[in-house]
Amino acid sequence: MLNLAKENEELINDFDELLFAIWFHDIIYKSRSKRNEKRSAKYALKKLKNFNLKELKKDKISKLILSTKKHKILVKGDLDNAYLLDFDLAIFGQDWEVYQTYTQKIRKEYKMFPNFLYRPARKKVLQGFLDREKLYFTEKYKNLFEEQARENLQRELNLYN
Repeated sequence: MLNLAKENEELINDFDELLFAIWFHDIIYKSRSKRNEKRSAKYALKKLKNFNLKELKKDKISKLILSTKKHKILVKGDLDNAYLLDFDLAIFGQDWEVYQTYTQKIRKEYKMFPNFLYRPARKKVLQGFLDREKLYFTEKYKNLFEEQARENLQRELNLYN
């Protein structure tokens, strides 16, 4: 995500805030928790409380982090939130071998769940993404990744049927 941010620096309105959001967005992560983003945003605000970089928009950083929970735009007015979410899902649009390695890491992350629990939950996540009108919010990443991402998600979903 940091590499993608650097590649798009000229398109980002608040680059420092976006970098902090990337850095902190999964800093607190427990695979069984539904509060990771909220906790990560709170942690970021705590750590950045005394950080003095010009007029750092800490509220924006928090909202950017929170937007990764449901992959919905929370910060309007520029495309920073769109880019953050597109960077976060960029893995979906990679070639199948790269994506497959990612899915193996996801399975390992949830290894505490037996297949009879994991598979239906994973299918629900995959179907949720496939049901979205669009996976990517920026034209750039929609054009780059949308088609391949949908193929990858569907291909993985088919493995569970």
